[in-house]
Amino acid sequence: MKTVPQLTVHEAAALVNDGDTLLQGGFGMTGNPVHLMHALAERGTRNLTFIGNNTGEPGLGGGRLLRNGQLKKIIGSFFTSNPDAVRAAQSGAVAYELLPQGTLAEALRAGGAGIGGFYTPTAAGTLIAQEQETKVIDGVEQVFVKALRGNVAFIRAWRADTAGNLCYRMTEQNFNRAMATAADLVIAEVEEIVPVGSLAPEHIHTPGCFVDYLVEAKLTLDDLGSSASVSSSKKVDDSRMNMARRALAELRRGDVVNLGIGIPTLVADLITPQHGVILHTENGMLGVGPVPVNGGGAMDYPVNAGKIPVTALPGSSYFDSADSFAMIRGGHIDVAIMGGLEVDEAANLANWAVPGKPLLGVGGAMDLARGAKRLIITMTHTNPDGSPKIVPACRLPLTASGVVSLLITDLAVFGYPNGQLTLLERMPGATLNEIQAKTSANYIIAH
Repeated sequence: MKTVPQLTVHEAAALVNDGDTLLQGGFGMTGNPVHLMHALAERGTRNLTFIGNNTGEPGLGGGRLLRNGQLKKIIGSFFTSNPDAVRAAQSGAVAYELLPQGTLAEALRAGGAGIGGFYTPTAAGTLIAQEQETKVIDGVEQVFVKALRGNVAFIRAWRADTAGNLCYRMTEQNFNRAMATAADLVIAEVEEIVPVGSLAPEHIHTPGCFVDYLVEAKLTLDDLGSSASVSSSKKVDDSRMNMARRALAELRRGDVVNLGIGIPTLVADLITPQHGVILHTENGMLGVGPVPVNGGGAMDYPVNAGKIPVTALPGSSYFDSADSFAMIRGGHIDVAIMGGLEVDEAANLANWAVPGKPLLGVGGAMDLARGAKRLIITMTHTNPDGSPKIVPACRLPLTASGVVSLLITDLAVFGYPNGQLTLLERMPGATLNEIQAKTSANYIIAH
C-alpha cells in the first residue's frame, strides 16, 4: 500500500502556480479547505481561475483570495452570499460564469470520469443557456455542458489514513468527492491522519488513488463563519406562517421534500414525526431534522442548503452534491417548495435574477424546478412597491418553463387545473376584490 506524502499548508500552497485553475471543495464554509486557501492567500499566487459552489464568506476561504485580487475568474453556482464577489463582478475586476448547482456538480463528476460533457434539461430556455448548444432528446430540450477539470483541487475531509483514503463528516462531502477526482493534483486537508488500516473499507468515501498529498489541519469555530453557531431567536409574521401552514397541508406521508430558502424553510419548523415527511437538502442529506435547540453549530451538526446547522433524524443519510442532484434530476424528489419573484399564466417561474444586477446566484433552483415531481411556490402577492408578482407573462429571467403546480401567496392559493391559472381559495382575511386588484394575470375562479 502506498504512503501519501504529508505537507504543511504552506508547502501545499506552493504547488499552485500563477494562472492555474483551482477547484475548492465546500458548501459555504462547511467542508471548506480553509487552511489551504488561507495559505494560498498568504503566498499571493495570482491570475487563478476559481471553481467552487461559492467563494466562501468575506475574508474566509476563497473569499480571502478574492479580496486580495488573486482571482481572475470565478466559476460556480451561488456567489451572492459574498458581497465582495458581487462588487468584483459588477466592477469587472473578475470574470464570472454561473452554473446551476447540479450542473456544476455533474460537470465535475464528468471531468473526473473522463467524460467530455453531458446534456441536461436544467436551464433550458433560460439566460444561462443562451450561448450553449441544445438538443431535443425524447421530446425534451436539453443543454450541453462541458466537463470541468482543474490543475489543482483543494478539498476537505474529516479523516485520512496514510494511504490517502478519505472519510467525510456529515454534510461535508458536498463538492469534495467529485473534486477529488477532477484535478491533476489533489491536496486533501483533513482533521486527522490515522495509520493505514484504521479506517474500515466500507467507511471510505474517496479511495487513496485520487489523493496526491495530505495536510493535517484542525478546524476551529472561527473557520466556519456564520455556520459556527445556532441562533434560537426567530420572529415570523402571521402571513408568512399562514403560507407555510398551507404548504404543509399539501405534503403527504412518505413524501421526499426539498425546501428552498425563505418562506419554505418555515415549513420545516411545522413538520412533526407524525407527518412522516422526509426532508432533502441539496448539499447532501436526506432526513433533515429541526434546528438544534441546545446551541452548537456546524462543528456539531450537519447544515442545510441555507448553511444553517440542523439535526439528523433516525434513518438519515449523507451523500455528495453530485448524488444529491442525481436524486433531483432523476425524479426522486416528490415535492419542492421554493420562493418566487414572478409566476405567470403559463406556470412559468422566475425566482433567481433581477435585471440590472449581476447574475450571480442561481443555486439549485433550476434543477429543482425541472426535476421535482411537484413544485409549490410560496411568495408575497405583490412586490414592496405594490406591483403584482402574478403576471400574464414573466418579465424577469426565467428559472424554468411550465413547472409550477401550486402557488401560495399571503392572499390566495392558485393552481393550474386543465392548464389554466385558477384561484382555488383565499387566504385568511383576503377578499376577492383585493386579490383581483393585486393580480395582473388572467385567471378563473374554481367553483
